[in-house]
Order: sequence, then structure tokens, then C-alpha cells
Amino acid sequence: MWLVLAVMCLIQQAVTSEEPIKGRRLNPQYLMNISQIIQYWGYPSEEYEILTADGYYLRANRIPNGIHSLEKTGPKPVVLLVPGLVVEGRCWVINLPSNSLGFVLADAGYDVWIINNRGTTWSRRHQNLTTDQEEFWDFSFHEMGIYDIPATINFILQKTKQDSLYYIGHSQGAALGLISFSTFPQLAQKINLLICFGPAYTLEDSKGISNYILRLPYKVKQFLWGNKEFRFLSNRQKNISAILCTLPGIDNLCIQIYYSFVGFNENNINMSRIDLYSATFPDFASVKTIFHWSQVVESNEFKYFDYGNKNRAVYNMIKPPFYNIGDITVPTAVWSGGNDIIVRPKDIDRLLPRLTNLVFHKYIPSWDHADFIWGLDAPKYLYGDLFQLMKKYR
Repeated sequence: MWLVLAVMCLIQQAVTSEEPIKGRRLNPQYLMNISQIIQYWGYPSEEYEILTADGYYLRANRIPNGIHSLEKTGPKPVVLLVPGLVVEGRCWVINLPSNSLGFVLADAGYDVWIINNRGTTWSRRHQNLTTDQEEFWDFSFHEMGIYDIPATINFILQKTKQDSLYYIGHSQGAALGLISFSTFPQLAQKINLLICFGPAYTLEDSKGISNYILRLPYKVKQFLWGNKEFRFLSNRQKNISAILCTLPGIDNLCIQIYYSFVGFNENNINMSRIDLYSATFPDFASVKTIFHWSQVVESNEFKYFDYGNKNRAVYNMIKPPFYNIGDITVPTAVWSGGNDIIVRPKDIDRLLPRLTNLVFHKYIPSWDHADFIWGLDAPKYLYGDLFQLMKKYR
């Protein structure tokens, strides 16, 4: 924890300093948005805003076809990529094209859509509220699963004139799929295959700074972050951290910080792109989302948000209900990592028996939580099986 605070102090000092910071050459994409990164590599890019039933505007990015795929026109199978907690859509495209799932899918002939969760860098608009208002932040991952995912899927299918799509979620992004497809059976019928990378469930036995934060007393979390936005660094500070993390010595500190958060494996990460990871992670969330995951960790149960003595008024019961993931009829595939400090093997062991239509599970002993989106050996351990499954459930 002290290591994190030390680097945050360095970042804050760099922000206020007028002295130039010099390190190795930065990747030009570190200041780009998702569309700019897609276009930088020569891929076609489209951008949309999706309005949810409760008034939030979500930014969606589309790669309608690849530059190495044989067919560049006509309808293609659609895939939706959903990032995890404090991660935004750039996570799917910030590695080199051969190692970024967004580009790899496009080159394999898929129509790729990337959604940005409410409250993150690219989805901070509402019909009637601003981010300065507490009401804007009155949501947890529950609302994302109940409102954001259905709105996104229905928008994409209407736009593409398709009947169904593939859903790929990482961490919390996978949990949102579990919530949506267990709650809305009609929505579940529109999913070819639910693909879960390191799916967050009860987070039993999780470790690292993330677990430390989730287990902080409620009053301490409220004192540190209030009731609105959960953030470690502003976008400007993240850009400064991107520069700092290219400096000799400090780059190793950055690696240690990433490791303490998500189990960062420097041997399986493209270290020449550490500035991009630093510029995009960690992103923003609502404090209520953190509170909700804290409740999950403390109770060891995947349930609706616990409002305490207000539960009876909200749910007509004393305790919040469970998410009935056993009701999911969608064919489901799960990938898990042996070195994942967020979603531990014990948590996966609890989840798998509850998935009544589990069609595939792959355990990768050496993988941590970040390897699913940034791992250099993803082509070896992930892409082959993934494409075979997607072809099977087309």
C-alpha cells in the first residue's frame, strides 16, 4: 500500500512541476481515444452513444471489419466486448493488433463492438444529471447488468440487423453477463455464447490491494472516496504516470503496483507498452459499485445490493435476493488463471457447478487477472480455443 502512495505522490509532484520529464519514447496511442487507436492501426472505426432506460449514455466503439480478413463487406457474426471494473474500452485495443482481442476478432471476420461501462472515461453523460451530482453515481454493477447490457445488446442487434451475438466479458464484465442473462430470459435467447474471462463471482480468497480496499470498513471507504466517484488518479495524472512509468527505476515501481492490483506478470506483458497500461488503468467507477463488491466479499454471496433496514421496502424481504445464475440457459465458456489474485481458483470452483449450461472451461495455471486482455501468450492459450468455440456456436 505504501508503494502505491509513494508513486501517487510522485505523480502529483510531476503534475505540479514545470520541469519536463524525460524517459524513453512514448507510444503515440497513450493520448488517443478508442476510435483514434483503432484508426491509427488502419482499421475502420465507428462510434455510437447508447441510451439506457435509466438515462445514461454509453459510448460504444465498433470495428466493423478487419484489415486482414477476407470478407470486408456483408453481414458478419457480431461480438460484444465488455471490460471489467476500473477498466475502460481501450483495454481491448492497446496491445499490438496481433495481440489485442478487438483487432484479432475483426481480422477473424467478426463485427466487433466495445462498450464502455457507465461512469468510466467515455461514458459520463446522463439525460438529466451531471457527474458532480451524487444522484449520477447512485448505481452499482447491478444497474449495469440490469440496464446497460440489455440496452447495448438491443442497440447492436438493431444496428447490425442480426438476431444474436457473442458476449465476451472480463472480470466484472463477465459478472454483468451473468446478471443480465439470469434476469432476462428473452435477452439470453439473443446470445450465441457467453464467454467469461476470469469471471468475478464471490471473490472468495482474493488478494492484493483490490481485496484490501474491498475489506476496508464502510466508514473508512466513505471517508476516502465519499458517495460519488471512485478514483485513484485523474486522467491527467494517469497521463503523467504513463510518462513516469517509462523512466528507469520507476518503471519497476509501476510493475510492482500493477502486480499488487491484478497480479501483473512482466514476463507475459509487452513492457514496451507500459505507458499505455498506465494511461488507461485504473479508470473510474462509482463508490456504490465498490460498496456492492465489498458486500459480496464480506458475505461470500453473489447478491443484490444490501440496503440494510431499507431492504424490505426495496425487495420486500429482510435480506437482498441472490442472482439466480443457475437460470442461465446460454451456452457458457469460462477461462480461469492459476495466478489470478482477484478471481481465485476457489472462486471458480464455486461458480462452475452453478452454470447449468457450461460447455467449456480452461484453466491456465500460469495466468493472472491481466493476462486475459494483455497476455503475450494469449494467441497460444486463448485465441485458438476461443475461435473454435465461437465457430461451433455460430
